[in-house]
Amino acid sequence: MKLAKKECVVMLLAGGQGTRLGELTKKIAKPSIPFGGKYRIIDFPLSNCVNSGLDTIGVLTQYQPHILNSYIGDGKSWDLDRMNGGIQILPPYQRSGDSQWYLGTANAIYQNIDFIDQYDPKYVLILSGDHIYKMDYSLMIEYHKEKNADCTISVIDVPFIEASRFGILNSNRNGRILDFEEKPKTPKSTKASMGIYVFSWNKLKKYLKIDNKNSDSSNDFGKDIIPLMLKSGEKVYSYEFKGYWKDVGTINSLWQANMDLIGNSGLDLSGDWVIYSRHAERPPHYISKNSIVKNSIVSEGAVILGSVENSVIFSGVMIGENAEIRDSVIMADVQIKKNSIINYSIIDEDVVVGPNLKIGTPKEKDSDITLIPRESIIYNAQEV
Repeated sequence: MKLAKKECVVMLLAGGQGTRLGELTKKIAKPSIPFGGKYRIIDFPLSNCVNSGLDTIGVLTQYQPHILNSYIGDGKSWDLDRMNGGIQILPPYQRSGDSQWYLGTANAIYQNIDFIDQYDPKYVLILSGDHIYKMDYSLMIEYHKEKNADCTISVIDVPFIEASRFGILNSNRNGRILDFEEKPKTPKSTKASMGIYVFSWNKLKKYLKIDNKNSDSSNDFGKDIIPLMLKSGEKVYSYEFKGYWKDVGTINSLWQANMDLIGNSGLDLSGDWVIYSRHAERPPHYISKNSIVKNSIVSEGAVILGSVENSVIFSGVMIGENAEIRDSVIMADVQIKKNSIINYSIIDEDVVVGPNLKIGTPKEKDSDITLIPRESIIYNAQEV
């Protein structure tokens, strides 16, 4: 069935397991992880789409999708509850002769060719659901048109020491990509793929079908589709992004991205480019007259009776008398009882920390970040 034609359809990959985030993703998908006091990670690509004028989005889920599906709902929080387009959750499903699971990023799109085709688009924008950034995708799409490209990859310059974590590319003066390597041991450049692609739909569909017939393929954009297009002489271009962007795929990077909100890193959530979210209405936060709060974010519904420094405090958090929080991320509805001290930690949602406990080691001692899993109840230091 054909629906109203859309120039560009967005496919948002949100099914990643996020194993490097350990206990944080044991029960939820990585895009569902809370961030910044009131958001979840998936709020960023969804809000970028709406702010970029893109209103037809398929969200591809797989691992632990229940919280994510419930959070997205009908898309109303992002103005995506629309008759013509809007947002649609696309879990894997059983087809005759096919696997019911998404086997890789490219296979996930291949399994949803019919969804895309019903809008008869000229372009498809592929996004990851687990990055923190603000970006106008419409500028990248315009660049793709100007270059008459078959594929355009958004790239960012990364430190050489981190380059082997990403897909690394080399391009000529005009931006045409000459070669692409997925997570090379010895990177040839520091131009890293952000996992954001614009494809001309007719070309992408062709290569998805070729890739699906290749039994040796890992069905991945970086490992298979992009190299095959380059080998076949297709016009693949790089689009350089200059703003803030962080892949929050590790405990350290998630903590740092939260800290960037209270630093001078360039991650600014104020201004006209609004990041929308879905959250319960809470009363204003309360900070007692004896409390000290320095260089921190304190969200609505939080009650601070102790002291907070260099930390992000989510909604509904209760910090008891004389409790001290430093260099930490305290997620929603956590209770920290009186006289407890929290250093350099991430405490997941609905945790209860009993009185007179010490959790974490001061950041200055080059310690690792302490992670407390969601719904933990801790009344003994040996439980940490």
